[in-house]
Amino acid sequence: MLGAAAARSVSGRSCPPAPGPSAAARTLRARAAMQEPLLGAEGPDYDTFPEKSPSPGERTRVGAPQNKRVFLATFAAVLGNFSFGYALVYTSPVIPALEHSLDPDLSLTKTQASWFGSIFTLGAAAGGLSAMVLNDLLGRKLSIMFSAVPSAAGYALMAGAHGFWMLLLGRTLTGFAGGLTAACIPVYVSEIATPSVRGALGATPQLMAVFGSLSLYALGLLLPWRWLAVAGEGPVLIMILLLSFMPNSPRFLLSRGRDTEALRALAWLRGADTDIRWEFQQIQDNVRRQSTHMSWAEARNPHMYRPILIALLMRFLQQLMGITPILVYLQPIFESTAVLLPPKDDAAIVGAVRLFSVLIAALTMDLAGRKVLLFISATIMFVANLTLGLYVHFGPKPLTPNSTMSTVGLESVSLGGTEQPLATPSSYLTLVPLVATMLFITGYAMGWGPITWLLMSEILPLQARGVASGLCVLVSWLTAFALTKSFLLVVNAFGLHVPFFFFAAICLASLVFTGCWVPETKGRSLEQIESFFRTGRRSFLH
Repeated sequence: MLGAAAARSVSGRSCPPAPGPSAAARTLRARAAMQEPLLGAEGPDYDTFPEKSPSPGERTRVGAPQNKRVFLATFAAVLGNFSFGYALVYTSPVIPALEHSLDPDLSLTKTQASWFGSIFTLGAAAGGLSAMVLNDLLGRKLSIMFSAVPSAAGYALMAGAHGFWMLLLGRTLTGFAGGLTAACIPVYVSEIATPSVRGALGATPQLMAVFGSLSLYALGLLLPWRWLAVAGEGPVLIMILLLSFMPNSPRFLLSRGRDTEALRALAWLRGADTDIRWEFQQIQDNVRRQSTHMSWAEARNPHMYRPILIALLMRFLQQLMGITPILVYLQPIFESTAVLLPPKDDAAIVGAVRLFSVLIAALTMDLAGRKVLLFISATIMFVANLTLGLYVHFGPKPLTPNSTMSTVGLESVSLGGTEQPLATPSSYLTLVPLVATMLFITGYAMGWGPITWLLMSEILPLQARGVASGLCVLVSWLTAFALTKSFLLVVNAFGLHVPFFFFAAICLASLVFTGCWVPETKGRSLEQIESFFRTGRRSFLH
């Protein structure tokens, strides 16, 4: 029975069991199939763990418990992303409140407000750096649970703050927790999921982060800023409680020689009625081919550095497309282009569009494939950024108190948000910035937002997955910090259109990068993906 199931898994077709071949012959054929290249291969031959079972009755019996338990473990983990999204936009309603605070120790100047908002990214970078160690030292699950400590401490500091230093420290700690979970959660989810649902589950970290941001915006209408910090403790506590009952990643357990525990974890995730021997054997064989830690000599091997380099470049390009500065300075950008939106409406529209777009990605990722969505996403963002740049450069200019462009207004409004708008819309043409910005956010959220995190966790080799995922997060947030801090300087020196033209050029570069170097991983097991980089017939880098 195991041999027939293995043959059906490798071939992707249901067929009667062969009468004569030995177990060794069947294993050789299966491993040969695993070594086929992934680029340009869009067939069922790579469906290692097919959703279809030999019979309809067995399909129902096997599939249901598998999905329910994997979904439960994923939900427990991605609560950390909910907390991350909540903490990321915490300053949106808090900064205006503190700028009008009657307490001199908490009243923020514009410079202090700028640091209060941006220091989160430095904390996230430090969290990504720590993940390079903790991901392999504690394991994926325990690292996620450990992030609750700085997160809870950070919220407590901000809730009870009586000085600016407590606000900064609390913001840094919540950023650290966010960076740690950003590196650990995608890896954990990818390692417990089957290929048939890994794409959809891989979008859930981004989905929960957006939902966390929306929750903050909603609560910001009802609660004072201290109670917003108290409310942030809730998801952290629920995450700790649920993860206490979830298994660790079977791949991590096998890499630490805990084979019996790994087998129990895989059996729990797949369900008691599922035959997991073939999947367990594949994972075990892959782990045994690798040493516990990657040496510098191994890091120079192409099958190691190519996937790491691809993941790093994807994280770098993702930030250079402009998502962070556009979201941070969204309202000032609108005001500087003669578009006036009430802040509450603006946050709601942006959040709703992001949530809707990530849902599209989650539902289509395992159908359309990763590369197709990356192409569509980059194309949409290119059109949106180019439209914004052309509109700012050639379109109607808002009225300003002096002869300079509204970039001065952008700088002053971006930190406080209390100045009056420079102009009001005078025609339907002034809707272009709003429509283009919504188009940009849609493109980002349905492709380069969630898929870069998913591909990072899929293509990184097991031997370097913990360290490399932390390195990717470190690069991502350092880039975000540098870009956000330099955005206003570039705008004031060269004009608001220049950043948008730069972002559009990066989107074009990402199209070339995706076509040449990014593999299609839809429906492939992590072992097949790693096998391609080890023995692939086509090279990614030339």
